[in-house]
Amino acid sequence: MRLAIVFGGESFEHEISIVSAIALKKVIFCELIYIFCDKNRDFYLINADKINSKRFSSGEYLNDAKLTLKQGGFYLKRLFKDDKVKFDAAINIIHGADGEDGKIAALFDFFGIAYIGPGIEASVVSYNKFFTKLYAKSLGIKTLDYEVVSKDKREVSLPLPVIIKPLRLGSSIGVSVVKEQNELEYALDVAFEFDDEALVEPFVENVAEYNIAGCKIDGVMRYSIIEEPQKELFLDFNKKYLDFSRTAKIYEARLTELRNEEIRKNFKLIYEPLFEGAVIRCDFFVIRNRVYLNEINPNPGSLANYLFEEFSAIVQDLAHSLPNRKKIAVEYKYINSIQSAKGKA
Repeated sequence: MRLAIVFGGESFEHEISIVSAIALKKVIFCELIYIFCDKNRDFYLINADKINSKRFSSGEYLNDAKLTLKQGGFYLKRLFKDDKVKFDAAINIIHGADGEDGKIAALFDFFGIAYIGPGIEASVVSYNKFFTKLYAKSLGIKTLDYEVVSKDKREVSLPLPVIIKPLRLGSSIGVSVVKEQNELEYALDVAFEFDDEALVEPFVENVAEYNIAGCKIDGVMRYSIIEEPQKELFLDFNKKYLDFSRTAKIYEARLTELRNEEIRKNFKLIYEPLFEGAVIRCDFFVIRNRVYLNEINPNPGSLANYLFEEFSAIVQDLAHSLPNRKKIAVEYKYINSIQSAKGKA
């Protein structure tokens, strides 16, 4: 099997996408094709044997073959006939904008490219934290109280302490915990550097948090183990950056079977059918014995490989079990019938 790792993008999370892509070399045991999307949204074919982070920061990648995206896939420009880059499926590992907001999914759908990753609607729902809250509510899944503020409406009514997050961003970029009133305006300024809107939630200290990943293969949900991440005030960008390169397996959280099943049940509700074709990770809180959704990670760091026992097999099985793209027949029956009625062939 040949899988194409598509990474980079015009995003605040561009660099961690590179880290994620490189990490996948260690955990996916089949032929990998690397396709880099640079800040100008040009695509390049990167030699898997030469891939390293400096290649991108130095601009050395500009010496690699440039690709054209058109119907059916990515192509290498040739003098007489373009050569198609052959792979069975692409893996969307672009974090943040371009990868998680639906742009790359729209391109793949439009050009008929099979891919592992969230579709357009799934991307839109999970990229915007407000939409995620509405989606969870529609499924009967609890979330923390929240309010959305903007550059023009900065008033925060929730009592302190609160956590403030850019509305459309991940990796803890622009996130602040506010415990004192005199910290509030600065925290809002930080969030608004990255987005015009921000989500404000109560900050619950020492909350129990659990992460689970999974996907649906041949009609059956395949779950990872459930992780209880190491506790910090919150995982800042530097810690998340390191987290995105994780490949070492972690230990399963010590939970009752009843709690395990409750978390899996909530994950399945979120996943089906919206996220079919993707490997996602959901982060949950447990507060006063109740499970709350914290966030959906539609393209988790290095695809949350460290949570799975047989990650490479999972990814390859998923590539063989992607949702079928509905083909619409365009036959011009309506126009032809009008033309026939007018006596025109």
